[in-house]
Amino acid sequence: MTGSDSDKREKRLRQRVFLTVSAGVFMSTMDSSLVNVALPTLMQVFSTSLAVTEWVMLIYLLAITVLLVFWGRLCIHWGCGRIYTKGMVLFTAGSLLCGLAPSVWFLIGFRFVQAVGASMMMATGPALIRSIYPPRLLGRGLGLIGVATSLGLMTGPVVSGLLLRWVHWRAIFLVTVPVGIAFVLFGRSSLMQVGKAAEPGSKGKITDCRGQPGRFDLTGSLLWAGTVSLTLLLATHATTLCCGKDFVPSFIFHAGSVCMVLSWLLFLWYEMRCPAPMLPLELFRQRFFAMAMVSSTLSFAVLFFVLILIPFYLDRILGLPSDRIGYVMMALPLSVFIVSPLAGRLHDRVGAKFVATSGLLCCLVGMLLLTTLDRETTALSVAFRLVLMGFGQAMFLAPNSASALANVTDEQAGLTASLLATSRNFGMLAGTALGGLLFAVHFARETGGLDMRDFIPAATPAFLFALKQTFLYGAALSAISVIASWLRQPNGGQGRKGA
Repeated sequence: MTGSDSDKREKRLRQRVFLTVSAGVFMSTMDSSLVNVALPTLMQVFSTSLAVTEWVMLIYLLAITVLLVFWGRLCIHWGCGRIYTKGMVLFTAGSLLCGLAPSVWFLIGFRFVQAVGASMMMATGPALIRSIYPPRLLGRGLGLIGVATSLGLMTGPVVSGLLLRWVHWRAIFLVTVPVGIAFVLFGRSSLMQVGKAAEPGSKGKITDCRGQPGRFDLTGSLLWAGTVSLTLLLATHATTLCCGKDFVPSFIFHAGSVCMVLSWLLFLWYEMRCPAPMLPLELFRQRFFAMAMVSSTLSFAVLFFVLILIPFYLDRILGLPSDRIGYVMMALPLSVFIVSPLAGRLHDRVGAKFVATSGLLCCLVGMLLLTTLDRETTALSVAFRLVLMGFGQAMFLAPNSASALANVTDEQAGLTASLLATSRNFGMLAGTALGGLLFAVHFARETGGLDMRDFIPAATPAFLFALKQTFLYGAALSAISVIASWLRQPNGGQGRKGA
């Protein structure tokens, strides 16, 4: 085989891997934005409270958050390509089951199946991209994946709005099934060539954050899953348990809060003493890594304050139909789509610190503008605020990811990719739960204990007050993320260790 033929073959392989990874990112992000827009409809169809309806989103985010590092560790044993392929199959099957769900509880259960597949793709996707791009173009490659992310987020609200208005809510889950089947068939063989398991002599070995052999941290993984789940349950049901006057719910809440604190302390204590921890705390002692994780978590928490509540504002206050809600919500990912390639190129030129921090400053301004929403605000004005949020998120995401991935060894790439995805999804999870909790508490106080399913036009002032207060909390978190991003090393993202 000539050098030219070899180059063409390598180029085709790179294209297939990139397209397949992009398709998985597209489907998983589109599915998330599909459900965001559908929450008001699902609440009405199943006659459930906000706390229960939220779990259609939360179970998806929760499962992804607790499983990402698990799949990142297993990359060494199974290979990233195999895990990614199986994840796409499982995600597609879960989508089909969600479209057939007979009740909200079955829908929540099938969303868990879908999320397991999504977590397998999210944990391994960045590592696969890293394997096909040279170090000097890593920011560009991740920026292009940012385009796929934004395309999914951008397409989701529009598709969801149209399907909800003209077809059926079940169609929002079934729409990803043919895409998943097509790309499993298209990319399976290419992924197996690129994302291989470790060499036979080391296959099956798990390494700690220093690259030393160790066993998989099953205890730490279970503690992580239990701690995050307990925290989420308390956050979503806090208004039910602690705002009433009954002794038993109040006791359950306070006892659960104590258990939650103890669980976090136990988890951190155990991880600090484990030779191969699920959460590699030694990596967090490196400032470039710690600041990337903290700023990523906070930025996505703030983003999901917006994504969980704005559809309710557009539906309840502005009275927009489902398709117009989708068009307005599309403004945020549309700006991400346009800006992401530029952000990746800027990172390759000047590094992560200035690009990522300026993006988070834009998000902060966007959050402050969202606190001014009222009943007279136009849909176009809301879209402008979302464009500013999307611009900031795009300027932040690719440089932040590249700064973390470029400064770790090849052996740590899979784990680092999964930790980046964990930080993003933990932020989404925390933002959904905390945003919903803060809004529900303020709304209940202003209305004498009403839930969002009981909304009437007379409760509009209470809704707007609760929305403003919640977004003010979001702005505070956004300011902290700006500080965290600025504290990273000036040269974060320049060069790869061990390459």
